[in-house]
Amino acid sequence: MKYVVMVSHGEFAPGLHSAVKMMTGDRDDVLSTSLKDGMSADQFAENFRELVSGFTSDDEVILLADILSGSPFTNALSVLDEKGLLANTLVIAGMNMPCAISAVLMKDNMDRDALKETLLSEGRAGLCEFVTESNDDDDDL
Repeated sequence: MKYVVMVSHGEFAPGLHSAVKMMTGDRDDVLSTSLKDGMSADQFAENFRELVSGFTSDDEVILLADILSGSPFTNALSVLDEKGLLANTLVIAGMNMPCAISAVLMKDNMDRDALKETLLSEGRAGLCEFVTESNDDDDDL
């Protein structure tokens, strides 16, 4: 099975997971956990280890992290390495809603390289400036 696993500091990953669930439905192949305030990196690693305990060497993982090289990122990679899953893992740092939705909806329809390019493209495209113009004559947006 291919899994999308989101990790972050604070409540970002569980919150993003909840938002993605609204768009894609509740799925067993989408998981999340986070490093909460006051939690040690070792506690996070243990939570992540429990989250992925059912993964086998035949499974593939799309790991989405909030920031590159943060504690959730590095500890998740360490646990996946312990399980022998790094070779089966696509890792994306700087996750956002467009990237996460695309990962969930497209993971089973593309090879790894195409999926990687799509997720990076969707993540970048999701970050944009929306310019508004003030029109004093019109009170409507």
